[in-house]
Amino acid sequence: MGLSWQQGPLSLGRVGRFLVPDPLPERLLYAEPLRRRMRVRFNGAWIADSEDVVLLHEPGRYPVAYFPQDSIVAGTLEPDTFTSQHRDLGPTSWFTVRAGEHRKQRAAWQFAQLPAHARELQGRVAFAWPAMDAFFEEDERIVGHAADAYHRIDIRQTSRHLQVRSGDHLVADSKRPLVLFESGFAPRWYVPRADIEEAQIKPVEGQTFCPYKGIASYYDIGDARRAAWCYPNAWTEVARISGLISFEPDKVRVHLDGVQLKQEPGQTVVEHGIDRSLTVEEIAGRAASPVTEGSDITETPWA
Repeated sequence: MGLSWQQGPLSLGRVGRFLVPDPLPERLLYAEPLRRRMRVRFNGAWIADSEDVVLLHEPGRYPVAYFPQDSIVAGTLEPDTFTSQHRDLGPTSWFTVRAGEHRKQRAAWQFAQLPAHARELQGRVAFAWPAMDAFFEEDERIVGHAADAYHRIDIRQTSRHLQVRSGDHLVADSKRPLVLFESGFAPRWYVPRADIEEAQIKPVEGQTFCPYKGIASYYDIGDARRAAWCYPNAWTEVARISGLISFEPDKVRVHLDGVQLKQEPGQTVVEHGIDRSLTVEEIAGRAASPVTEGSDITETPWA
Protein backbone atom coordinates (compact mmCIF):
# COMPACT_ATOMS: atom_id res chain seq x y z
CA MET A 1 0.00 0.00 0.00
CA GLY A 2 1.06 3.56 -0.62
CA LEU A 3 -0.54 6.91 -0.04
CA SER A 4 -3.13 6.63 -2.82
CA TRP A 5 -3.54 2.95 -3.74
CA GLN A 6 -4.75 -0.27 -2.08
CA GLN A 7 -6.18 1.02 1.23
CA GLY A 8 -4.13 4.20 1.59
CA PRO A 9 -5.68 7.39 2.98
CA LEU A 10 -6.06 8.95 -0.50
CA SER A 11 -7.31 5.77 -2.19
CA LEU A 12 -10.93 5.04 -3.04
CA GLY A 13 -10.73 1.93 -0.82
CA ARG A 14 -9.30 3.60 2.28
CA VAL A 15 -10.15 1.87 5.54
CA GLY A 16 -9.91 4.97 7.71
CA ARG A 17 -11.47 8.38 7.38
CA PHE A 18 -10.46 12.00 7.73
CA LEU A 19 -11.94 13.56 10.88
CA VAL A 20 -13.41 16.64 9.24
CA PRO A 21 -16.96 17.98 9.48
CA ASP A 22 -17.63 17.99 5.72
CA PRO A 23 -17.06 15.14 3.27
CA LEU A 24 -13.90 15.37 1.22
CA PRO A 25 -13.96 15.05 -2.58
CA GLU A 26 -13.97 11.43 -3.68
CA ARG A 27 -10.72 11.92 -5.59
CA LEU A 28 -7.79 13.66 -3.94
CA LEU A 29 -4.52 14.17 -5.81
CA TYR A 30 -1.34 14.91 -3.88
CA ALA A 31 1.92 16.27 -5.30
CA GLU A 32 5.12 16.52 -3.29
CA PRO A 33 8.85 16.97 -3.89
CA LEU A 34 10.58 13.60 -4.05
CA ARG A 35 13.77 14.97 -2.41
CA ARG A 36 15.83 12.23 -4.03
CA ARG A 37 17.97 12.33 -7.14
CA MET A 38 16.22 10.38 -9.88
CA ARG A 39 17.61 9.46 -13.29
CA VAL A 40 16.10 7.92 -16.42
CA ARG A 41 17.95 5.68 -18.85
CA PHE A 42 16.78 5.04 -22.43
CA ASN A 43 18.56 3.19 -25.24
CA GLY A 44 21.66 2.99 -23.05
CA ALA A 45 21.82 6.76 -22.45
CA TRP A 46 20.92 8.96 -19.50
CA ILE A 47 18.11 11.22 -20.73
CA ALA A 48 16.95 12.84 -17.48
CA ASP A 49 18.70 13.61 -14.19
CA SER A 50 17.18 15.73 -11.43
CA GLU A 51 17.06 16.38 -7.70
CA ASP A 52 13.88 18.41 -8.26
CA VAL A 53 11.41 15.63 -9.13
CA VAL A 54 7.77 15.99 -8.08
CA LEU A 55 5.83 12.83 -7.21
CA LEU A 56 2.12 12.72 -8.06
CA HIS A 57 -0.11 10.46 -5.98
CA GLU A 58 -3.39 9.73 -7.73
CA PRO A 59 -6.17 7.42 -6.45
CA GLY A 60 -5.77 3.85 -7.66
CA ARG A 61 -2.33 4.39 -9.20
CA TYR A 62 1.24 4.02 -8.16
CA PRO A 63 3.08 7.34 -7.71
CA VAL A 64 4.41 8.95 -10.90
CA ALA A 65 7.60 11.04 -11.12
CA TYR A 66 7.53 14.38 -12.97
CA PHE A 67 10.82 15.91 -14.12
CA PRO A 68 11.51 19.61 -14.77
CA GLN A 69 11.95 20.09 -18.49
CA ASP A 70 15.43 21.58 -18.11
CA SER A 71 16.63 18.34 -16.49
CA ILE A 72 15.92 16.40 -19.69
CA VAL A 73 18.64 16.11 -22.33
CA ALA A 74 17.99 18.45 -25.26
CA GLY A 75 16.50 16.69 -28.28
CA THR A 76 15.07 13.85 -26.21
CA LEU A 77 11.41 14.90 -26.54
CA GLU A 78 9.66 15.13 -29.90
CA PRO A 79 6.01 16.33 -29.86
CA ASP A 80 3.58 13.54 -30.73
CA THR A 81 0.27 14.04 -32.53
CA PHE A 82 -1.50 12.01 -29.85
CA THR A 83 -3.29 13.89 -27.06
CA SER A 84 -5.51 12.75 -24.20
CA GLN A 85 -7.66 14.20 -21.45
CA HIS A 86 -6.89 13.63 -17.78
CA ARG A 87 -10.06 13.60 -15.69
CA ASP A 88 -8.63 15.98 -13.08
CA LEU A 89 -5.70 17.77 -14.72
CA GLY A 90 -6.98 18.48 -18.22
CA PRO A 91 -5.48 18.16 -21.72
CA THR A 92 -2.35 16.05 -21.97
CA SER A 93 0.32 16.33 -24.64
CA TRP A 94 2.41 13.28 -25.50
CA PHE A 95 5.98 12.94 -26.73
CA THR A 96 8.08 10.52 -28.68
CA VAL A 97 11.28 9.91 -26.72
CA ARG A 98 14.51 9.82 -28.72
CA ALA A 99 18.05 8.72 -27.90
CA GLY A 100 20.38 8.45 -30.86
CA GLU A 101 18.46 6.82 -33.70
CA HIS A 102 16.11 4.99 -31.32
CA ARG A 103 12.59 6.37 -30.84
CA LYS A 104 9.64 5.33 -28.71
CA GLN A 105 6.22 6.83 -29.39
CA ARG A 106 3.93 7.95 -26.57
CA ALA A 107 6.73 7.44 -24.06
CA ALA A 108 6.37 10.72 -22.13
CA TRP A 109 3.66 13.25 -21.40
CA GLN A 110 3.00 16.73 -20.04
CA PHE A 111 -0.17 18.45 -18.88
CA ALA A 112 -0.90 21.26 -21.34
CA GLN A 113 -3.47 23.38 -19.47
CA LEU A 114 -3.15 22.71 -15.78
CA PRO A 115 -5.68 24.24 -13.40
CA ALA A 116 -4.20 26.86 -11.08
CA HIS A 117 -4.35 24.56 -8.05
CA ALA A 118 -1.98 22.08 -9.77
CA ARG A 119 0.87 24.50 -10.42
CA GLU A 120 3.43 22.09 -8.91
CA LEU A 121 3.29 20.10 -12.16
CA GLN A 122 3.62 23.09 -14.48
CA GLY A 123 6.31 22.56 -17.12
CA ARG A 124 7.10 19.04 -15.90
CA VAL A 125 7.32 15.84 -17.91
CA ALA A 126 6.66 12.24 -16.88
CA PHE A 127 8.10 9.19 -18.63
CA ALA A 128 6.12 5.99 -19.25
CA TRP A 129 7.85 3.55 -16.92
CA PRO A 130 7.83 0.44 -19.17
CA ALA A 131 8.99 2.42 -22.21
CA MET A 132 12.31 3.33 -20.57
CA ASP A 133 15.33 1.11 -19.98
CA ALA A 134 15.25 1.86 -16.27
CA PHE A 135 14.78 4.45 -13.53
CA PHE A 136 17.40 5.02 -10.84
CA GLU A 137 17.61 6.73 -7.48
CA GLU A 138 21.27 7.69 -7.29
CA ASP A 139 23.02 4.54 -8.61
CA GLU A 140 20.37 1.98 -7.62
CA ARG A 141 17.70 0.85 -10.00
CA ILE A 142 14.09 1.26 -8.90
CA VAL A 143 11.89 -1.56 -10.18
CA GLY A 144 8.13 -1.54 -10.61
CA HIS A 145 7.27 2.11 -10.06
CA ALA A 146 8.53 5.21 -8.30
CA ALA A 147 9.14 4.37 -4.65
CA ASP A 148 6.33 5.50 -2.37
CA ALA A 149 7.72 7.04 0.82
CA TYR A 150 4.49 6.17 2.61
CA HIS A 151 4.87 2.46 2.02
CA ARG A 152 6.50 0.92 5.10
CA ILE A 153 7.42 -2.60 6.14
CA ASP A 154 8.26 -3.65 9.70
CA ILE A 155 9.28 -7.20 10.67
CA ARG A 156 9.05 -8.48 14.23
CA GLN A 157 10.04 -11.73 15.92
CA THR A 158 7.29 -13.31 18.00
CA SER A 159 6.76 -16.36 20.20
CA ARG A 160 3.06 -16.66 19.37
CA HIS A 161 1.84 -20.11 18.37
CA LEU A 162 1.00 -20.41 14.68
CA GLN A 163 -0.43 -23.57 13.13
CA VAL A 164 -1.44 -24.26 9.54
CA ARG A 165 -3.74 -27.12 8.53
CA SER A 166 -5.01 -28.45 5.24
CA GLY A 167 -7.73 -31.04 5.65
CA ASP A 168 -6.47 -33.49 8.28
CA HIS A 169 -2.82 -32.56 7.76
CA LEU A 170 -0.77 -30.31 10.02
CA VAL A 171 1.31 -28.33 7.55
CA ALA A 172 3.13 -25.99 9.92
CA ASP A 173 3.53 -25.65 13.67
CA SER A 174 5.72 -22.83 14.97
CA LYS A 175 6.29 -20.75 18.08
CA ARG A 176 8.86 -18.56 16.38
CA PRO A 177 7.26 -17.04 13.29
CA LEU A 178 8.15 -13.61 11.99
CA VAL A 179 5.30 -11.18 11.53
CA LEU A 180 5.53 -8.71 8.66
CA PHE A 181 3.55 -5.49 8.93
CA GLU A 182 3.14 -3.76 5.57
CA SER A 183 1.32 -0.47 5.17
CA GLY A 184 -2.39 -1.03 4.63
CA PHE A 185 -2.26 -4.82 4.76
CA ALA A 186 -3.12 -7.26 7.51
CA PRO A 187 -0.09 -8.82 9.24
CA ARG A 188 1.58 -11.65 7.34
CA TRP A 189 3.13 -14.51 9.29
CA TYR A 190 6.33 -16.11 7.98
CA VAL A 191 7.34 -19.55 9.24
CA PRO A 192 10.85 -21.11 9.30
CA ARG A 193 11.14 -24.17 7.07
CA ALA A 194 12.18 -26.32 10.03
CA ASP A 195 8.66 -25.83 11.40
CA ILE A 196 6.95 -26.88 8.17
CA GLU A 197 6.10 -30.38 6.93
CA GLU A 198 7.83 -30.03 3.57
CA ALA A 199 5.98 -33.03 2.11
CA GLN A 200 2.74 -31.05 2.38
CA ILE A 201 3.84 -28.16 0.16
CA LYS A 202 4.48 -28.48 -3.57
CA PRO A 203 6.50 -25.85 -5.47
CA VAL A 204 4.70 -24.54 -8.56
CA GLU A 205 5.80 -22.62 -11.61
CA GLY A 206 5.32 -18.90 -11.85
CA GLN A 207 6.73 -16.04 -9.82
CA THR A 208 5.63 -12.52 -9.00
CA PHE A 209 7.54 -9.56 -7.68
CA CYS A 210 6.92 -6.91 -5.12
CA PRO A 211 8.77 -3.59 -5.57
CA TYR A 212 9.46 -3.61 -1.83
CA LYS A 213 10.27 -7.27 -1.12
CA GLY A 214 11.57 -8.91 -4.29
CA ILE A 215 10.66 -12.07 -6.21
CA ALA A 216 8.12 -14.48 -4.73
CA SER A 217 7.76 -18.21 -5.43
CA TYR A 218 4.59 -20.17 -4.70
CA TYR A 219 3.38 -23.54 -3.37
CA ASP A 220 0.26 -25.63 -3.69
CA ILE A 221 -1.02 -27.35 -0.56
CA GLY A 222 -3.26 -30.28 -1.44
CA ASP A 223 -5.97 -28.91 -3.70
CA ALA A 224 -5.33 -25.34 -2.58
CA ARG A 225 -3.53 -23.55 -5.42
CA ARG A 226 -0.82 -21.07 -4.54
CA ALA A 227 -1.75 -21.32 -0.89
CA ALA A 228 1.72 -20.32 0.31
CA TRP A 229 4.58 -18.20 -0.90
CA CYS A 230 8.22 -17.50 -0.17
CA TYR A 231 10.81 -14.86 -1.03
CA PRO A 232 13.90 -17.08 -1.48
CA ASN A 233 16.19 -14.06 -1.70
CA ALA A 234 14.24 -11.13 -0.32
CA TRP A 235 15.74 -7.73 -0.98
CA THR A 236 18.19 -6.37 1.56
CA GLU A 237 15.65 -4.15 3.28
CA VAL A 238 13.52 -7.18 4.25
CA ALA A 239 16.17 -9.92 4.22
CA ARG A 240 14.84 -11.41 7.48
CA ILE A 241 12.01 -13.15 5.61
CA SER A 242 14.31 -14.78 3.03
CA GLY A 243 13.48 -18.49 2.70
CA LEU A 244 10.55 -18.36 5.16
CA ILE A 245 7.04 -19.31 4.06
CA SER A 246 3.76 -17.48 4.53
CA PHE A 247 0.28 -18.94 4.11
CA GLU A 248 -2.99 -17.63 2.66
CA PRO A 249 -5.65 -17.82 5.40
CA ASP A 250 -8.44 -17.99 2.81
CA LYS A 251 -6.93 -21.11 1.19
CA VAL A 252 -5.72 -23.12 4.20
CA ARG A 253 -6.62 -22.95 7.89
CA VAL A 254 -4.22 -20.70 9.78
CA HIS A 255 -4.54 -20.47 13.57
CA LEU A 256 -2.72 -17.94 15.72
CA ASP A 257 -2.82 -18.73 19.44
CA GLY A 258 -5.84 -20.92 18.73
CA VAL A 259 -7.79 -18.27 16.80
CA GLN A 260 -8.39 -18.91 13.11
CA LEU A 261 -7.23 -16.08 10.86
CA LYS A 262 -9.46 -14.81 8.08
CA GLN A 263 -8.57 -12.93 4.94
CA GLU A 264 -9.47 -9.31 5.57
CA PRO A 265 -11.41 -7.33 2.93
CA GLY A 266 -9.31 -5.38 0.46
CA GLN A 267 -6.13 -7.39 1.03
CA THR A 268 -5.78 -8.83 -2.45
CA VAL A 269 -2.88 -7.23 -4.30
CA VAL A 270 -4.09 -5.53 -7.48
CA GLU A 271 -1.57 -6.40 -10.19
CA HIS A 272 -1.61 -3.08 -12.03
CA GLY A 273 2.09 -2.43 -11.64
CA ILE A 274 3.49 -1.11 -14.91
CA ASP A 275 6.66 -3.19 -14.77
CA ARG A 276 4.86 -6.49 -14.15
CA SER A 277 6.13 -8.10 -17.37
CA LEU A 278 9.83 -7.67 -16.67
CA THR A 279 11.71 -10.94 -16.53
CA VAL A 280 12.90 -12.49 -13.28
CA GLU A 281 16.51 -11.94 -14.37
CA GLU A 282 15.93 -8.24 -14.96
CA ILE A 283 14.25 -7.77 -11.60
CA ALA A 284 16.96 -9.69 -9.76
CA GLY A 285 19.55 -7.42 -11.35
CA ARG A 286 17.74 -4.22 -10.46
CA ALA A 287 20.90 -2.52 -9.18
CA ALA A 288 23.01 -3.66 -12.10
CA SER A 289 22.35 -3.24 -15.81
CA PRO A 290 19.26 -1.45 -17.09
CA VAL A 291 16.55 -3.32 -18.94
CA THR A 292 17.82 -4.50 -22.31
CA GLU A 293 16.17 -3.39 -25.51
CA GLY A 294 13.57 -5.86 -26.71
CA SER A 295 12.41 -6.94 -23.25
CA ASP A 296 8.81 -8.08 -23.13
CA ILE A 297 7.30 -4.92 -21.71
CA THR A 298 4.11 -3.16 -22.71
CA GLU A 299 3.22 0.48 -22.39
CA THR A 300 0.37 1.60 -20.18
CA PRO A 301 -0.47 5.31 -20.57
CA TRP A 302 -0.98 6.88 -17.17
CA ALA A 303 -2.32 10.31 -18.05
